[in-house]
Amino acid sequence: MNTPPPPAGPSPHQAVLDEVGPRLKRLRAQRGLTLAALAETTGISKSTLSRLESGQRRPSLELLLPLASAYGVPLDDLVGAPEVGDPRVRLTPRPMPNGGTFVPLTRSPGPLQAYKMLIPHRGTEPDLRSHEGYEWLYVLDGRLRLVLGAHDLVLGPGEVAEWDTKVPHWFSSADSRPVEVLSLFGRQGERMHVRAKPKE
Repeated sequence: MNTPPPPAGPSPHQAVLDEVGPRLKRLRAQRGLTLAALAETTGISKSTLSRLESGQRRPSLELLLPLASAYGVPLDDLVGAPEVGDPRVRLTPRPMPNGGTFVPLTRSPGPLQAYKMLIPHRGTEPDLRSHEGYEWLYVLDGRLRLVLGAHDLVLGPGEVAEWDTKVPHWFSSADSRPVEVLSLFGRQGERMHVRAKPKE
């Protein structure tokens, strides 16, 4: 008497697809985005985004490409592609305490540290903080609202701000779309040393 073979488990390909929805939901939570805000940014309907996150909608390039752009991550990060290249070099996104995500870019524990940050909309009422250090921010994409002491500024791509972090400050996306910035931070007040710059 022949014993029937055990039922086959999900294929590796299907297992990868099954993880896309939960990964998208975690990313949206990390960015502090609602489905409505994400729908406005990507042009994908709220219902489609909801079904995609719950696994009821099969992910496709047509859906994943605008989502990767909105989250500021490579497409491979959305589908959980295996890491390639030098395994010692891994840029790991980490949640920020007050919402958003940052990626440490500096390998050594020196006085100046570099970060790439994705900052969500944190409301309209600034919660000013101060601490030791000196910060330099460069806006890569989106619009950044920076409240620095008595100043309330909105910076766009290519604009820079720097300040002593003992001055009370707060920053947020200026609208519903997350803003992407590059940050250089000296914990003990270290500043960048400019050796050459164009004449005025």
